[in-house]
Amino acid sequence: MKKQLVFERSGLSDSGLRELYTQLLKPRLIEEKMLIYLRQGKISKWFSGYGQEAISVGCAAALDEDEYIMTMHRNLGVFTTRKVPLDRLFAQFQGKSEGFSSGRDRSFHFGSNAHHIAGMISHLGPQLGVACGAALAEKLDKTGKCALAFTGDGGASEGDFHEALNVASVWDLPVIFVVENNQWGLSTPSNQQFRCKQFIDKGIGYGMEAIQVDGNNILEVYHTVKRLKSELAVEPRPVLLECVTFRIRGHEEASGTKYYPDGLVDEWSQKDPIKNFETYLLSEKILSNEDVSELRSQFTEEVSKAFTIASGFSEIKADTKTEEGDVFAPHEPTLIQATGKGEEMRLIDAVVDALDVAMDAHPELILMGQDIADYGGVFKATEGLLDKYGSDRVRNTPLCESAILGAGLGLSLRGKKSMVEMQFADFVSSGFNQIVNNLAKIHYRWKQNADMVIRMPTGAGVGAGPFHSQSNEAWFFKTPGLKIFYPSNAQDAKGLLLAAFADPNPVMFFEHKFLYRSHKMEVPTGYYTSEVGKANLVAEGENLTIVTYGLGVHWATALLDDLPEGSLEIIDLRTLCPLDFETIKTSVMKTGRVIVLHEDTLTGGIAAEIASRIADECFEYLDAPVKRCASLDTPVPFASNLEQNFLANARLRKTVDDILEY
Repeated sequence: MKKQLVFERSGLSDSGLRELYTQLLKPRLIEEKMLIYLRQGKISKWFSGYGQEAISVGCAAALDEDEYIMTMHRNLGVFTTRKVPLDRLFAQFQGKSEGFSSGRDRSFHFGSNAHHIAGMISHLGPQLGVACGAALAEKLDKTGKCALAFTGDGGASEGDFHEALNVASVWDLPVIFVVENNQWGLSTPSNQQFRCKQFIDKGIGYGMEAIQVDGNNILEVYHTVKRLKSELAVEPRPVLLECVTFRIRGHEEASGTKYYPDGLVDEWSQKDPIKNFETYLLSEKILSNEDVSELRSQFTEEVSKAFTIASGFSEIKADTKTEEGDVFAPHEPTLIQATGKGEEMRLIDAVVDALDVAMDAHPELILMGQDIADYGGVFKATEGLLDKYGSDRVRNTPLCESAILGAGLGLSLRGKKSMVEMQFADFVSSGFNQIVNNLAKIHYRWKQNADMVIRMPTGAGVGAGPFHSQSNEAWFFKTPGLKIFYPSNAQDAKGLLLAAFADPNPVMFFEHKFLYRSHKMEVPTGYYTSEVGKANLVAEGENLTIVTYGLGVHWATALLDDLPEGSLEIIDLRTLCPLDFETIKTSVMKTGRVIVLHEDTLTGGIAAEIASRIADECFEYLDAPVKRCASLDTPVPFASNLEQNFLANARLRKTVDDILEY
């Protein structure tokens, strides 16, 4: 191994070289201080980028300040190069309210739109898909700019790595995927992470250019990224950039490096990016020893002063109203009444019409999904939209659910709206992490919203078996940060979908497949919205309340002719989050009896939560136990007789009779 790196200035001025040195030195001196503060218990955790600074600094310095960078654990140099205020950075590490996540997340798990940085989550891979979305926005707006995302040799084992690179390649997105190949994934060496010789060998599999550079050579990293940025401005495309380096310290400081072979750290220390670049600048008379001493003294003082300021900030105080209020981006739904004449529409027709109206109302809206373009989607929910709005806005996607959901978040960073269609609601499990850990938590963590609608063709009754028939709304009901809309009729399907597109938060929008073509009604033309968070009183009665949604509304209304007139009150929830519990409470106080009905399986379903709240808040008004009516606790079977027996409707009439006779 060479003891000294070879530097090629390639036209950089003396002042440019000095600037790179100062940008390189600053994160190192911060690290040295942080390690002291960590041992003193003044910060709780530290992921060290010691010895890897040239990658973060070289990449950040080569890009424009308004080009998005998706960071990882060891990219302190990105934050300092982007001039993130140190007092706020240190407040972040201390869990203070002045930090970027207001004490809600630690270390580098945050972003800052002001600095065009999107932070990671602990799952390592999702930010790669987010970079695809940011790059797509740059391409659509023809800005000539790109996005850049970091991952590691361990993180690149995640499925998100494959999905993001595949999407970027198929769509020719201007994005640079930087693999910080530091030889280790926590305690696992690279030869136990992958079998290829080097990461650039993977480029051919994605049909993209792959370049390997010495990640400890600041000029090699800087010039390479600078060149790629210029090329991508003219010819948008993704590039895989492997930066070979070494993780001098542990995965995080507490884990240590006892598993390293003897002598390995000493060997790589000879390639220290700062020492080598400093030696080069001194030999070229670009810096003097006095300059180096002065810079070190200046930065040491700056770091100490900023840390003192951050330490002086008050300890964070918990405020329940603030905590709950920050789960969602602020939004007051505006109820827009229908003014157009009515037309008879099936539920699927209402969805198509809503998408058309939304695309016209929101020019920044992008539709994404498998087979939604020429084919119009498997249920024809996007039929005709490609011809009207073009392939930039109506986009077929590869089978990469996680990357596409991440891309929606990346579009949101750039102020665009997106819709992602799950071909079947069942398939959302392939993108589950993006939804529940990235989209749902991002506003609470660092005030970034995810302006997305995820359409979910759901439900049984069509003989589609266990992987195309699940009711999985409960998967998301317990996750703070997600809104859930579930219309039971065509008029609400259009009105609620338009309301979802107006909302800057992520909305899970469930559409029952059985109702797509079996149900029709008069639906107003033009733009209107249904009221969000307000249940619909479908039928008024005195003896029993049925609380339900989706297909359950039709099961319940089918009983009206068989029961005494005025005995049954039916509530269609319409939205599950926000939930209109006041309407439920008012009805239960009147009737004294209640059944909570849903198509989902019984155990762990949404009915359990609603029933519990009724028992808590309406107990003194009840004349009978709160009953749940749900489908069997089995997967959804295929054969018609088995499926009908599985569904809640098979037990609904008996449940009604039992509670009325109680």
